[in-house]
Amino acid sequence: MFSKILIPTDGSKTARKAAQAGIELAQKVGATVIALSVADTRLHISQAVPAVAASGRLKEPIEDYLKEAAGAYVEALRKECDKLSVKVRPVIARGHPVEEIIKEAKRLKADLIVIGSHGRSALSAAVLGSVTYGVIHSDTKIPVLVIRK
Repeated sequence: MFSKILIPTDGSKTARKAAQAGIELAQKVGATVIALSVADTRLHISQAVPAVAASGRLKEPIEDYLKEAAGAYVEALRKECDKLSVKVRPVIARGHPVEEIIKEAKRLKADLIVIGSHGRSALSAAVLGSVTYGVIHSDTKIPVLVIRK
């Protein structure tokens, strides 16, 4: 039924809950987990800082931090997979989370996306997280399992 399950994570409590459900499902059906974290590079630094100051000197450390955080989230997911002897393929991407999740799901031929209902976004009051909403309403045919917080 499912041979590759993509689990995007941002390290949030809901993402960890979704990851656990996805990993347990992968274990039961013998699927491989694709552990994905996206370093969101859509920072609006230029709006908050004058263009002269918003040079690479400011952007690079932030992007480095985001890549390190994404790596840590994927590593935590990999460790959970190892505990249950589930095969895992770690992936770290940069860009817009919705676009990267869909792109990686298609590229790696995922059969299912397991995602948390809410992430670390500022829209925590929204009914559904903006990334989750975007993934659900994308033009892909890949099924999406949403785990509520």
